[in-house]
Amino acid sequence: MASVSSTTDLKQQDSGLAAGVTAYLLWGFLPILFELVLQRGVEPPILVADRTIWSLLLVGALLVVGGRTAEVRAVLRDWRAVRSMATAALFLAANWLIYVYAVQTDQVLEASFGYFINPMVNVALGMLLLGERLSRWQVVSVAVALVALAIQAAGIGGIPFIALGLAVTFALYGYLRKTIKASSAAGLLIETLLLAPVALGYIVFTVVRDGTIGPHGDPATLLLLLLTGPATAVPLLLFAFAVQRLRLTTMGMLQYIAPSIAFLLAIGVFGEHLNATRLASFGLIWLSLVIYTADSMIRRRRAT
Repeated sequence: MASVSSTTDLKQQDSGLAAGVTAYLLWGFLPILFELVLQRGVEPPILVADRTIWSLLLVGALLVVGGRTAEVRAVLRDWRAVRSMATAALFLAANWLIYVYAVQTDQVLEASFGYFINPMVNVALGMLLLGERLSRWQVVSVAVALVALAIQAAGIGGIPFIALGLAVTFALYGYLRKTIKASSAAGLLIETLLLAPVALGYIVFTVVRDGTIGPHGDPATLLLLLLTGPATAVPLLLFAFAVQRLRLTTMGMLQYIAPSIAFLLAIGVFGEHLNATRLASFGLIWLSLVIYTADSMIRRRRAT
């Protein structure tokens, strides 16, 4: 029985790992879509509002077609879960808005720095709130990452408010999603449902303020805004699936994937400046990831 349970746990971890890696790959390339939308004169709050509405409609359709609406009703009957999800939704919305602002103001490098910080915040939450412990080599990998983050901060100069905001809001969102008893799809539907009145209210406000439907009147812009729905919902569904099957420390290290892609996009696509200090920190962060991954693979092989 113990071996069967161990095999099941490993399969759960494998599926969670695959989902987590895919989610972070998709997030890594998300700035390209945002840049295309923002270049058409769309305000960051409108982009976030549209992300919310289109995500809600997409996930709602998936649940209805899949006959899974009972999951949503079950969660809504639990007031404590709804209250936690409302808090998670606020952190999620704040994270979205900060990230879109970073893309709009050509600060994708600082945004990537924020997501390099985020794993350390995840580690802290995992240890302090969930009693998770690190192995010896995991401690080494985290120490290397901390050195890299210190170098990155020196290279940026000043207080990186965007980076800190992204790191803290997403870490708290991840923690809350891990502790809420809800499927990934049902959880995302409720989160976007809770945010929808604010999103719709802001869109209506801009229509009344400007006397026009603005970017929603242009077919090309509307199509790009519509694409923010699946671009938002798919990685979040994968993330919620993964975070319920993996330790927060593991999720924290996986998160290096997205900022690494964003880092390269900032330099190669958006034309942001790369100096030797930032390059050094980037190399150390990848070294940290290699150490952590190698240790995890060795321990998993021993477990089997």
